[in-house]
Parts: sequence; C-alpha cells; structure tokens
Amino acid sequence: MKVVDVFKFRSPEIKALHLTWIAFFITFYVWFNMAPLATSMLRSVDWLTQDDIRLFAICNVALTIPARIIVGMALDRFGPRRVFSILMILMALPALAFAFGNNMTQLLISRLVLSSVGASFVVGIHMTALWFRPRDIGFAEGFYAGWGNFGSAAAAMTLPTIALTLFGGEDGWRWAMAVSALVMAGYGVFYWFAITDGPHATSHKRTRNAMAMEVSSWGDMIKLIICTLPLVGVLALLVWRIEQMGYLSTTGATILYLVIGGIVLYQVVQIFRVNVPILKKGVPKDDKYHFNSVIALNSTYFANFGAELAVVSMLPMFFEQTWGLGAAAAGAIAASFAFVNLVARPMGGLVSDRMGNRRFVMLCYMFGIGIGFVLMGLLDSNWPLIVAIAITIFTSFFVQGSEGATFGIIPSIKRRITGQISGMAGAYGNVGAVVYLTIFTFVTPTQFFFIIAAGAFLSWLICLLLLKEPEGAFAEDYHVSSVDRIIEEEDLKRERQKAWAR
Repeated sequence: MKVVDVFKFRSPEIKALHLTWIAFFITFYVWFNMAPLATSMLRSVDWLTQDDIRLFAICNVALTIPARIIVGMALDRFGPRRVFSILMILMALPALAFAFGNNMTQLLISRLVLSSVGASFVVGIHMTALWFRPRDIGFAEGFYAGWGNFGSAAAAMTLPTIALTLFGGEDGWRWAMAVSALVMAGYGVFYWFAITDGPHATSHKRTRNAMAMEVSSWGDMIKLIICTLPLVGVLALLVWRIEQMGYLSTTGATILYLVIGGIVLYQVVQIFRVNVPILKKGVPKDDKYHFNSVIALNSTYFANFGAELAVVSMLPMFFEQTWGLGAAAAGAIAASFAFVNLVARPMGGLVSDRMGNRRFVMLCYMFGIGIGFVLMGLLDSNWPLIVAIAITIFTSFFVQGSEGATFGIIPSIKRRITGQISGMAGAYGNVGAVVYLTIFTFVTPTQFFFIIAAGAFLSWLICLLLLKEPEGAFAEDYHVSSVDRIIEEEDLKRERQKAWAR
C-alpha cells in the first residue's frame, strides 16, 4: 500500500478507513475537551482548584481501562460497526453532563464515565484490520490512529477559540463541550448505516468465547492472569489518590476496594472457565500463538500511549506556566505533541510494513522515546521557546511512531482474538496514563518527564527479551487455523437453521 492510495475514495477499504478515522477523531476531540479549557473552567467556577483539575485528568483516563477490555470482548462477538456506533451515542450523555455540571460530584462522576469513550480506539483498530491485508495493515492502522488521535490536538487548538470567540462569556467553555458531544452522537447514528464489518460477510471472525482471551498453554494462562491484574488493580490506585485528596471517605474507599477485588476475582474465574476446557482438550499446533509478544506489546503501549495521554493532559498548563503564555497560545503549542500524529503514526506503520522486520522497528522507536523524554526533562524557562517546541515535536515523533508500530504487529498475532489483544494493549496504555498522572500529582514536570523516559527504556528491554516477529506478518492474507474453520462452519450451520426456522 502506498501513501497515495488514501486518496482513492472510491475504493471500499479506503472509504472504510476514512469513515473510521473520522469517528475516532470525534471521540478523541470529546475525550480531551477539558485540558485546553482547564484555565477557563478555573476562572468561571470559583470553587474549582488546580488539584480538582488534576483529579479530573486522572478520572479522564480511569474507566477507559475496563472499558477497553469490555469493548474488546464485545468486538469479537458483535463486530466493530455496532460497538462503535453505540459507544459514540452513549458517551455523549456524560459529555453533556460534564459540560453543564454545577457541583463537584456531577463533574467528577460524569468525567469518570466519559473516560470510557477512550475505548473507541480499539474499535477502529479492529475495523481497520477487517478491511486490510497483513502486508498493508501497518500503514492502514497507523493512518487511522494518527489522524484519529489528532482529535486531541484539534481540541487543544480550537476549543479555547470556540469557547472565547464563538460563545463567549463565563459559560463559553460549557457550550463548546456540549456542541462536541452532540456532533459525536450524530456521527454515531451515521456510522451505523455507512459501513459494514469488512468487505465480506465472513470477514469478522467470531471467537469461541468472548468472556476471556484464549491462550495456547497452561503457562500462558498464568501469564494472562498476571497481565489482567494491573488492568483492574490500577483502579485501586485511583481510589487511593482520590481518598488522599479528600474527595472520598475511608468507608467509601473500602467499598470501592472490595468492588475492585470482586472484579479481579471475576476476571480470573472467566479466564479459567474459558481456557481450562480448551487446554485439557489440547490446542492444535496451527491455532497456537506467542503470548510473550502480547506481554511485550502491552509494555510498549503502557510506555508510549500512556505517556501521550499523560503528557497531553498536562502539556498546555506546562507551557502556560513555564513560559508565561496565554491559554490559547499554550494550547496551540502543546497541540504540537499530538499534531505530529498526522505524519508520525502512519509513518510508524508504513516503516513497519516496508522494513520487513516489525520487531526491529519497534525497538528503535521505544529507544527514541526514552531519549526524547530525557530532553524534555531538561526544559525550563531558560530554554528558548522555539527549541522547547522542537524537542516536543521530536519526542512526539517517536511516541506516535511507536504506537503505529505496536498496532502494525497486533493484528498478525492471532486473527480471531484481535479485538481482545487490542483491548488489552490499549488498556495498558490507559494503565500507563493513570500511573503517570498519579505520579504527576507528587512531582515536578521535570521529574515527570524523566520518569516517563525510564518507562520507555524499560519497555525497550522487555521487547528485546520477549517480542517475536509474527509469522505471516507480511502475507497476502491472515492465517486461518483449523479452529477458525470449525467456528465458521458452526456459524454457517446456525444461519442455515435460522433460515429454515423462518
């Protein structure tokens, strides 16, 4: 696939690509509509503090973690068209509730629920994988994610102007947020009717059981359990921080800890229920996959997308306070971090396609992230602003490119459970964001950037040790195992029975 191919709008797969990245763009625009309007909120609402804004920033990524796991399961069962449409329509409700919130509880809860919209990324990844072949998937996924991710940059660049100029007044920020929510709901309805789950009725491969990820060995099942624990357990970190900041009582925190423990137990039980019968029966050789690669890619997304979410949430205020800029100027400059998405993320996928070695590309990008954040950690008001912007763009180039490289690998690991693998890796991105943003409440921006750099170097080491080049990563089509064929035959038989019943 060449770059020029994205302009072939009559091609069904290109049309699907554009429809899907636009959906992702809108959801990210809504998801990150708070950061560029944070100072406007503080000026408008006299009972809000900077600590409140930091708390909202943590809440803004919290429920995306379980949401991505749930959405990943739903994808493998119902397909991305239905899931994406319903997600956009439902998430408009908490977005509107936050826009017109008039007390701390309403703002906190609505922002927490709205964080689920971040699961949209996983949906589009799965939809794109249904439309494109393995040899082209890196660029297609990178283009989808890069242009979709630009929604956060577009929000940073446009929302302050919309709030101040188009609406004006103390409540301008509220109306700017509300309009973005209504646009998202409208596009959700449109998307339902505008696209299908792949070019053929059989493009979407249904998994045997969507309640937990299938594995290939008993050892992999233990690894899956270990990987699952942080996805829910990190919510305990959020509860602890909210309690420490005085927004939650000890009794309330204890109840939430018990709920989180119950969810963890439920997830572990589901892993056993799904995999024990499969493993006892024996997994056919052609249906096995390398779970260590899933672990490695979880770490890359923790380190790259987690860093992006955390940095995008704090960068406008960092530039505003460090160089004494206005809200609109700081938002526009900080948007350069996400603006690079337009080129860097598709390039990451394209390089992954062209190099013929996706593992090597992944290692190069993760090392570059570490170097970039070390440089950002050195920034202060003594540095020329133009140099600070250049370093920010340099760092973002590696962050976005590594994200594209990550999802250039994922669809080739195990076709039937792409939704769940994408969901887990995507959730680890949000785990990274929650961890990083929680750390940010204790440290200076300089220390914060150095900590993120350390995370990137650690992920590089994990990839060096665990990541394996997927088989058939550059083939004409995805591998179809004997189990895939059995499931497809069962589905066809079920459809025939339904037809005869009618």
